[in-house]
Amino acid sequence: MRAALLYDFGDIRIEEMARPEVGPDDILIRTSACGICTGDIMPWYIRRKAGAVLGHEPVGLIEEVGAAVRGFRPGERVFPHHHAPCFSCSACRRGEYVQCATWRATKLVPGGMSEYILVRPVNQRDTLKLPDSMDDADGVLVEPTACVVKSLRRSNLKPGESVLIIGLGIMGMMHIKVARHMGAGMIIGADLFEKRARWAEQLGADAGVVVSGDNLVEQVREITRGAMADVVIVGPGTPKAMATGIAAAGPGATVVQFTATPADDELPVRPHDLYFNEIKLVPSYSCGPDDTRVALDLVERGVINARELVTHRFPLSEITTAYATAQKPEALKVIVTMNGGQPT
Repeated sequence: MRAALLYDFGDIRIEEMARPEVGPDDILIRTSACGICTGDIMPWYIRRKAGAVLGHEPVGLIEEVGAAVRGFRPGERVFPHHHAPCFSCSACRRGEYVQCATWRATKLVPGGMSEYILVRPVNQRDTLKLPDSMDDADGVLVEPTACVVKSLRRSNLKPGESVLIIGLGIMGMMHIKVARHMGAGMIIGADLFEKRARWAEQLGADAGVVVSGDNLVEQVREITRGAMADVVIVGPGTPKAMATGIAAAGPGATVVQFTATPADDELPVRPHDLYFNEIKLVPSYSCGPDDTRVALDLVERGVINARELVTHRFPLSEITTAYATAQKPEALKVIVTMNGGQPT
C-alpha cells in the first residue's frame, strides 16, 4: 500500500509499505479521504513527527475485522479517532481525556495518509460510524470540529455573549460556525488577510477585521463600544497573539489558547490585570470522545459542512502540493483522497 511518510517540513514522500496485518481484535479500514490538520503545517510542530506517516482526520470503509471484533462489520464507513482514552483513570473520571496516558499513547497504524489503516481495540472506543447521507468530505471534518467543540465548551460560552476569534484559517472559520450555532451574540473574526476577513462575514461573523500592526485591540474596542470580548479564541500559536487576545478581553472574559507554542516560548502577562478583571486563561488541546460525538451530530445536521469549508482536494500522489496549498491564505480545508477517490 502507499502512504505519505514525513521526512521534514516540506519533505513528504509517497512510499510503499506493507499492509497492516489484522489481528483477532483489530479493524482494517480502506481509507477514502483524510484532511490536513493545521498543526501539520507548523514547521516546529511537524518536525517532531519526522519518520511518521502523516494524517489523523481520515474516513474510510471497513475492509476486514478480526474474529473477536464485535460492533463493526466490513463495508461500514467510519471515522476512527487517532487517540482514545482508557475511561477508567483519574483523568478520564474527571472528563480530562487528553490527560489520560492511554489517550496519549494510542494512534492509528500507520496514519491517516495511507491507503489502509489498522484500528486497534482501544481506538475502536472512539471509532464512529458515519451515516449514509454524509459524504467523505464532510466526514473528515469530524475530528477538527470536535476540537472546536471542546474549545468552545472550555470557554463556557453563553448565549448572547460576544466572541473574538483571532486567526481565520479553517479552525477559526469553524469556531465562527459553531459559536453561532451555540447562540453567540456578536462574533468578530480577525486575520492578517482581507480576503479571510470578508470570508468570515460570509460564514456568519458580524464583523471581519484586518489586523495591521497592533491595531486589533482598538478595533475590538470600537466595535464593542468599549465592552471588549466576553470570549476570545486565540488561533495563532504565538505569545504575541495570546497577549493581544488577553488585551482584547473584557472583564470576566475567558481567553482560550487553541494552538500549541514551541516549548521555550514565554508569555508576558500582567497578573494585576488578570486578577482585577478576573480574566480566565484556558488552554484547549485536541478533543475527546464526548467531543467527537457532538461533532458528528453537528456535521450530520449541516452546521459544519464541506460545501462551505473544503476548498481544495488532491489525490495522494499529489501530497506535497496538498500540504503546500494548505499553507496558503486562499485555502481553508484541504483534503487528500485515497484508493481511487477523485479530487474535485
